[in-house]
Amino acid sequence: MNKIIIPEGYKAPLDAYDMQRAIVCVKDTFQQEFSRIMNLKRVSAPLFVLGSSGINDNLNGVERPVEFDVPAVDADAQVVQSLAKWKRLALKRYAFKVGDGLYTDMNAIRRDEELDNLHSIYVDQWDWEKIITKENRNIDFLKMIVRNIVRSIIATSEIVNACYPQLNTRLDREVAFITSQELEDMYPTLSSHDRENRFVKKHPTACILKIGGPLRSGKPHDGRSPDYDDWELNCDIFFWHKTLNRAMEISSMGIRVDSEALDRQLTIAGCDDRRDLPFHKMLLAGELPLTIGGGIGQSRLCMLLMGCAHIGEVQVSVWDYKTIEACSRSGINLR
Repeated sequence: MNKIIIPEGYKAPLDAYDMQRAIVCVKDTFQQEFSRIMNLKRVSAPLFVLGSSGINDNLNGVERPVEFDVPAVDADAQVVQSLAKWKRLALKRYAFKVGDGLYTDMNAIRRDEELDNLHSIYVDQWDWEKIITKENRNIDFLKMIVRNIVRSIIATSEIVNACYPQLNTRLDREVAFITSQELEDMYPTLSSHDRENRFVKKHPTACILKIGGPLRSGKPHDGRSPDYDDWELNCDIFFWHKTLNRAMEISSMGIRVDSEALDRQLTIAGCDDRRDLPFHKMLLAGELPLTIGGGIGQSRLCMLLMGCAHIGEVQVSVWDYKTIEACSRSGINLR
């Protein structure tokens, strides 16, 4: 059986029909609040891209994309793992200006994902990207954007609570910021995951900065592909999930690499072969806009705001038989 936590005495917060209605409420409300606060326009996005384009996200570099041949174009295509690079190209293609941005539904398949309460092989998130100036490439600007995202989530929570008083979710408005190195210094004997839990339990709304580069221990806090976020200007946003008694990452985001950061990070990561890919050539030549962007988990946000114990309660995916049986016995109704 894959890893699963069964909270003692858990009961689904809503019946099956109200759960569906609440999911719609969360998603519709958040899109409205988020796009308004962030000045984003909705666009359509691809489900797959050509494997030779360099546009697909390599994530930690070990995940295998779902790949298939397309005889009509004599090439192989890959189901997207995220849209981090595609969005930056789209902003250039649509001739967006500084201060403008886009968001879209991103649906992905991550075949090698370990399954547990928060992870599924099906990924649904709001991917977003916004054009910035060179002067915006700093930590203070990043923190401002993080606070705006948290504002959007809390506004959504308040509206959902009004529609479904039995949920009664309460989130902390104050964001506690900490760098991954400060977190390692604070809890040097703990794993990255346990550090997150220890910190977020004390600070229920938290943001861990500077993820991807090696820490003084020699290991990064978490893996990051070298060709989208600047490792010195990125972060993960967490909330404390009371039902599961653990930290929940809601968003991974950051100020994107400029040509200098890309050059440096490709070398550090041992990925110099990517320099010849079309996307990377454009970026190294300074032909793409400077941007900030990220992804916000749709199913995870529903889980958080409704207090659900398993991501399978708010999305349809596949699970092993023993997980299905354990959830069924415990009142966790997987969709």
